[in-house]
Amino acid sequence: MPTIETSTAGPEATGLRRRWAGPDSPRYKWVALSNTTLGVLMATMNSSIVLISLPAIFRGIHIDPLQPDNISYLLWMIMGYMLVTAVLVVTLGRLGDMHGRAKIYNAGFAVFTVASILLAVDPLDGTGGAMWLIIVRVLQGIGGAMLMANATAILTDAFSADRRGLAVGINAVAAIGGSFIGLLVGGVLSEVDWRLVFWVSVPFGVIGTIWAYLSLHDTNARRAHKIDWPGNITFAIGLILLLVGIVYVIQPYGGHAEGWTNPFVLGCLAFGLLTLGAFCIIEARVAQPMFNLRLFRIPAFAFGNVATLMSSLSRGGLQFMLIIWLQGIWLPLHGYDYSETPLWSAIYMVPLTVGFLGAAPVAGWLSDRFGARTFATGGLVIVALTFGALLMLPTGALACRVRASGAMASTSGR
Repeated sequence: MPTIETSTAGPEATGLRRRWAGPDSPRYKWVALSNTTLGVLMATMNSSIVLISLPAIFRGIHIDPLQPDNISYLLWMIMGYMLVTAVLVVTLGRLGDMHGRAKIYNAGFAVFTVASILLAVDPLDGTGGAMWLIIVRVLQGIGGAMLMANATAILTDAFSADRRGLAVGINAVAAIGGSFIGLLVGGVLSEVDWRLVFWVSVPFGVIGTIWAYLSLHDTNARRAHKIDWPGNITFAIGLILLLVGIVYVIQPYGGHAEGWTNPFVLGCLAFGLLTLGAFCIIEARVAQPMFNLRLFRIPAFAFGNVATLMSSLSRGGLQFMLIIWLQGIWLPLHGYDYSETPLWSAIYMVPLTVGFLGAAPVAGWLSDRFGARTFATGGLVIVALTFGALLMLPTGALACRVRASGAMASTSGR
């Protein structure tokens, strides 16, 4: 049976930290909410700020991302951060349970800030500069995972059950809205200097690190767990292989527009699924699993996670495709210069940002009063209807115009 340790909030909350906001203070929950909201906002914002700024970033390091040999740099600039975050978020959440959620969260702020500085001061050019950015983005992803893995747990400790819906709703504004705010910020800053895309996180990171150290406390009782190394390793390897296969499947191979016939892609997908299957077997048998699969026997937990996954897939796909469509097709066809497309694609994404930022806290407050099921279901139905409406966009006609423009350019070139 795991050993229960007493809360460490008392000894850690002495002196300046207690005067700032002790764990027993009535305002502590709001301090925790504001700090975790800042952290989650910063972490999720950086998953999209690079996406919309890629043209400016690659111009800055003098690489043409559309050249066949450079496509992998473009993909890993986008996916490196999100891959590391997805792989480590569960493990770092467990470490927070073991060693203190506030400690892991605070360390995440520091790691994220250092990585942001290293990204902004990239000293290399060409492929070397691209590799520098990719590697440091991985480091930044570790910091982002530390933040996201422990933010909700800190809120759960700080708020009573009847107020958690509002707190989690506000945090959801940061988690979801941050990705759209990143589009706007990246579009604006990349017009000035691509390095500002990374510098913008630094002051918030410094403030957040100091603020978290002064104000956040581990109010939960810790448990002496053992690290489930077989589970952690198989989960990491399986998820990495699966996501690598998904990344490279969108690259042309053997005369095909996509890489479904690429042996490397098929091998990654197959071995990734096998390794994740082994992970499930391990988790069902070890005494202290990395993730308790029995939780999926609870219908609310199982279907809630499935709904969250489907919602995230739809939101991420919409965001990615709209940006590509705007920057690569619609804006150039309507007279916008290629160098201006990051800014204007961000402007055209404003309605999505406004919708998320306006609805999330209201839905959280209403769910406290009337229950979450109706609003969660209704929100997904509305999303599905809007996707149906987006299918009515005349993308076929635009594709014909793109092909015609390419043919005319080829003819004039001769």
